[in-house]
Order: sequence, then C-alpha cells, then structure tokens
Amino acid sequence: MYNETMERVYLCIDLKSFYASVECVERGLDPLRVNLVVADPSRGNGALCLAISPHMKTQGVKNRCRLFEIPKQVEYITALPRMRLYMEYAAWIYRIFLKYVAKEDIHVYSIDESFLDVTSYLKLYGMNARQLAQTITAAILKETGITATVGIGPNLFLAKVALDIISKHAPDSTGYLDESLFKQWMWHHQPLTDFWQIGPGIARRLARRGIVDMWGIAHYPEKLLYQEFGINARYLIDHAWGRESTTIEEIHRYKAKAHSISNSQILFEDYSYQDAFLIVKEMVDVNVLTLTDRHLVTNRISLSIGYSKDVIRPTGAITKISNCTNSYRILLQEFKRLYVRVTNPSYPIRRIGIGFHNVRDEMYESYDLFTDIQEVEKEKKIQETLVRIRQQYGKNAVLKGMNLEEKGTTRKRNLLIGGHNAQ
Repeated sequence: MYNETMERVYLCIDLKSFYASVECVERGLDPLRVNLVVADPSRGNGALCLAISPHMKTQGVKNRCRLFEIPKQVEYITALPRMRLYMEYAAWIYRIFLKYVAKEDIHVYSIDESFLDVTSYLKLYGMNARQLAQTITAAILKETGITATVGIGPNLFLAKVALDIISKHAPDSTGYLDESLFKQWMWHHQPLTDFWQIGPGIARRLARRGIVDMWGIAHYPEKLLYQEFGINARYLIDHAWGRESTTIEEIHRYKAKAHSISNSQILFEDYSYQDAFLIVKEMVDVNVLTLTDRHLVTNRISLSIGYSKDVIRPTGAITKISNCTNSYRILLQEFKRLYVRVTNPSYPIRRIGIGFHNVRDEMYESYDLFTDIQEVEKEKKIQETLVRIRQQYGKNAVLKGMNLEEKGTTRKRNLLIGGHNAQ
C-alpha cells in the first residue's frame, strides 16, 4: 500500500472531538461512551455546540449543531467552554509531537489539527508512515487521554483528504491516499464540500456548470474554470488531480506582502443603530491598542454590518484614509464616517466586523496638514501606558466609560478567549 520511495510523507493529525474529549477526560469519563456537549446554555436554546462527544455522533447528532437540534430523547452532560484549558491541552500535545519530529516539520493548522512532515524520520525510526502515525497517536492517548485520527499522503492535500474522508471509516482511524488511490476512490465522491477548501459557495458555482465531483473538475475545460474562479482555479484543478505543491517548509518561510488586523463579533441580542455604534467604538479601541503594542500604523479601514435574522443583505465597505496612524481619535472619526455611510439605520443589527488594512511599521506614520501632531503624540503616550497596564494587570484593569454602559460588550469579552468562556 505504501510507496516508501515517495518524495514526501505527511501526517495530518486531528484530535477527535477535541473540546468534548478534553471535558470528558477532565471528568474521568470515556468520550466514546458518554454523551457530552460543549456549549453555553446562557446564550439560549439556539446556542452553538462547539463540540459533541464521539458517542453522540453515533446517535445521529451532528457536530456544530445548536442545542435545540439535539433530539429530545438524547440525554447528555453540558460543559461550559473552557478555552484556556483547551489551549493547555493543545500545547501539551504539541510537546508530544516534538518528541518525534522537529518544530520545523510541524505546521499547526488549528487548535485540534496539525500537519507533520515525517519524510526524514521513517528511516530514523525504522517505521513506515502508518506505524509512526500510530506510535504518535498512542502516545497522545496514553499521556492525555485524547483520541486522535490521522491522514497520510505524499502532499498536504492528500493527507488532509485522507483524514477527513478515509480515516473516519478505517478500523484504526488512519487513512492513506496517493494520487492513484485518490483518482480511484475520490474522483466520484460526493458531496464536493467534503473536500478541503471547497465550501458551499464554490460547490454551488461548480454545480451551475454541471460539476458535482472531483472527476468533473479534472475533466472540465480549464479555460472556463479560470473564467469562473480566476487564479483560484489553479488550486481546484490541482486538487482534482490530487496534486499540491506547497510544503510545510514553504509555509514557515512565507511572509505576507500585506498585513491586516481585524475582528468581528456576533451580538447577544438585536442592537439599534445608535447602540451598535457603541460596539464599533469599543472594537476600534481594542484594535488601536493592538496597533500601539506592535508599533504599527494603518491607512486603510473596513467595516461590515450584519442585520438581525438576515432581514437584508450585510452592508460594508473598505476605504483609504488620509493619515497613516494608530491614533484612536483619528481612526474613530474615520469609522464614524464609514458607519454613517454603510449602515442602514432602519434595521436591527446583530453582527459587526472591523478591520485595519495595509498595516505597517510605525516608521511609515504620516499625517495631513490639518492634524495636530502634538495632540497625536500626547494620545500615543496614553495608549502606550494603557498597553503596559493591561499587559501587567489584565485587560479589565483600565476601562473607559463606554465599556461600563449597559450595551457595552468589551468588559465581558475581555474575559473570553475566541469569543467563548476562558475558564
């Protein structure tokens, strides 16, 4: 089955139902035998389940479902998200990886999924890829109690597809694909959204052209695919043939030509036009302190607004500003203009996203003739002081008046990680 002369051998390791498994381990429970849901019921019956235990999946419960979607007859334990704990487990497992491969050969794709280039280690350990994969996953299970699944392939794409589609049906939870097996087993696999980097939007665009599987992409006129998807057609075509040229080494060497800082939040309730701008102000404040801490400035900003229950399409825009700065006062003025321009005041608001783009070193800071430079310098010193205080004493050590308003969210969000409960 294995071609030991293949140029590269990659493992894609996934920590099975990671958050739920951690909660089970912490309670001394077996995630393969217990029903457990990681969710915050205080967010209502529509709260998203961040993870469900593998045992619940065997009962037909879908991962990433909402609480009300769990069948009434299914009894389960509810665990509040503890993001800091999950990060500690992820770091623990990363240290296990380092016992077998160097950090240069590891790419952490997400908190629960990593790629390992084990090409140069097979001869060292006297193992084939499957043996090494099972050695690593056995160590993870023994040390942490977390079950892992693995995909193996000669490139990152095939390793990921082997993980996502093949490993879940394998008795040893390990899948393998090379280009030949990919064509044999995967060319007619449906739906297309099972494949890495093909989301519902891309699948719908392909379906409009009568393409419903990877074979269809591989045999469709390339010129027409480029007309539809632009440069991204290259990745679709390569993946349809099981090809992927990017390596972990190249990922580590990559440096983005353009940088941005952005964040968004889904509000716990519908916000009015006026109340929503309070959230915009808070978000600008948070991101400005990030700029200050990293000694960066920006001259391009963006704002996106989503409305309650999708009553109308989201609105938003990106715009260049006349100053290249990290001044809260200046950036807030620009966001206020943008907010007035793009936000529909007639509908309740449920989602807000902001971004600072073309972010660069503060050596590129510049201002127009109407800017009071002395005021900017004074403000900068205050921002630097706030950064130092918050680094030493916590994000809530210093709050502004707006953070104490009833509709403000920053004070609560400062206690979260990734938008979820930290502890």
